[in-house]
Amino acid sequence: MNRTEWTQWLEDSLVDFRLDDRERRFMQSELSDLTLSEEDRAFLRNYSFKLAKNHTQEKADADAILRWLERVIKVLDNVRANQTSDIASSWFSPGRSCARGIIEQLKLARNTIDICVFTIADDELTKHVLQAHQRGVAVRVVTDNDKMFDTGSDIEYLARKGVPVKIDTTPNHMHHKFAIFDNKRLINGSFNWTRSASRYNQEDITLTDDKRFIQSFSRQFESLWQKFPCHQPELVKE
Repeated sequence: MNRTEWTQWLEDSLVDFRLDDRERRFMQSELSDLTLSEEDRAFLRNYSFKLAKNHTQEKADADAILRWLERVIKVLDNVRANQTSDIASSWFSPGRSCARGIIEQLKLARNTIDICVFTIADDELTKHVLQAHQRGVAVRVVTDNDKMFDTGSDIEYLARKGVPVKIDTTPNHMHHKFAIFDNKRLINGSFNWTRSASRYNQEDITLTDDKRFIQSFSRQFESLWQKFPCHQPELVKE
């Protein structure tokens, strides 16, 4: 719903001077599914106060209008509380702290792991990606074709082990470096999933459970997953 639709919905909900449970549940559900910015939230809050003020000036039931306003504001506050982050950690390289942060999330994942990285060339990270796949976690990898056949690349190996992989085969690069775990936690940053990134490079990654970021990155992952072709690994003769 856009702002025009929301303002109309608020006006309609105030016709009977009450926000009933059905309307409250609808409002909370709809807003929770959106990546609601602070600007949007402020707009809805201010418009609710404006509606309440206008109806009060028209000699309507002030107590009923106040109860309606209180319920609307409570929904907005609940949505904001649900969309803020309880987890916020950052790691830096050189050193293994970035890799350890990724490995911890690979171990914690129980349902899904969506990995969107330029390349994977760190045997320890690869081991834990494969272990997650083998214990039944739905792992998907989106990557780029530029480095996948370089010495040390593990993309082909993961594909042969049954991990679904999609490749950007265009002349341009799929240069993201993020991963989403159980659709609840996001790791993102400059850190390439390679040994050299740990050993030599000045890199960073950040972990968050902020739903606004997770929803945005999930949409980007799904867009790329639909766009790129599925990689068929080469057959290896025994």
